[in-house]
Amino acid sequence: SAVLGRGKMIAFDCHRCVLRDTRARSVVVGGGRNIVAHDHRCVLRDTRARSVVVGGKDHCRPRPPPEPAGGRRNRLVGVVRADGRSDDALREVRITRGYQDWPAGSVLVEFGRTRVLCAASVTEGVPKWRAGSGLGWVTAEYAMLPSATHTRSDRESVKGRIGGRTHEISRLIGRSLRACIDLAALGENTIVIDCDVVQADGGTRTAAITGGYVALADAVTYLRAAGRLNDPQPLSCSVSAVSVGVVDGRVRLDLPYAEDSRAEVDMNVVATDGGTLVEVQGTGEGATFARSTLDRMLDVALAGCAELSRRQAEALAAPYPGTLPGGGK
Repeated sequence: SAVLGRGKMIAFDCHRCVLRDTRARSVVVGGGRNIVAHDHRCVLRDTRARSVVVGGKDHCRPRPPPEPAGGRRNRLVGVVRADGRSDDALREVRITRGYQDWPAGSVLVEFGRTRVLCAASVTEGVPKWRAGSGLGWVTAEYAMLPSATHTRSDRESVKGRIGGRTHEISRLIGRSLRACIDLAALGENTIVIDCDVVQADGGTRTAAITGGYVALADAVTYLRAAGRLNDPQPLSCSVSAVSVGVVDGRVRLDLPYAEDSRAEVDMNVVATDGGTLVEVQGTGEGATFARSTLDRMLDVALAGCAELSRRQAEALAAPYPGTLPGGGK
């Protein structure tokens, strides 16, 4: 830099120059650097500095903490997430019934960019080990399309075996859906919920449970119309699920992949519309977490499940989307 007189100076940085009156405290000249001018003097400092000394005085230049990539600030709730949500907000949820023509219940459920197709097929009779008991059976199968993720994955049928993760999630979905149905009222009928991930962006198992319940409810409506139930009301409650985690030290609801992949704590919560818990799966990813954190996560997750239950009820308030036995709707 050089003082030109009459209160002016020329400042050079990164092959650029700025002419500025020295009464100005600073001027950004690019490259993450500032020229700070005072009393015909200038100091070149990196903008990461909290303060600079010019002319014997300390001139503070406080800077806000860095925001997450793609994020913005909100004075009420602090840092807003990359997709614009507050910490306790769900992603945009859509439940589309009647997505396929042939199953008794068919639902496309969307949690943000995660999309799962849930189809409920009904079969008369039960597995051999349950035959003659008078009880029905509800089970689930989970799978991902090869193109559901950023990088194509091989079909498990081609590999010749079902992976451990797939087994685990299939069992979780089945257990969760059996929690809301009276198997004696179902009679000796089997309902299989096929959950196929069309696109994955975190929370595929929780989306599958949430959409799977709606497909199950439609399958029950189908069986009722066919006169195949021992009791016309086998469903005792609704079931939904959501993920919750600790990311950057903050409890956050319904994690997309970008948050889930770097979460300090990751948890999946399955609950009924009455607020009771069906299943909780939680893990500290490389670190422990406090009981108070667990309580906060459960509070946030149960509030999320309550909202999902309302969305399920809204979707099921519409008439059955297909043709019922006997030609009814």
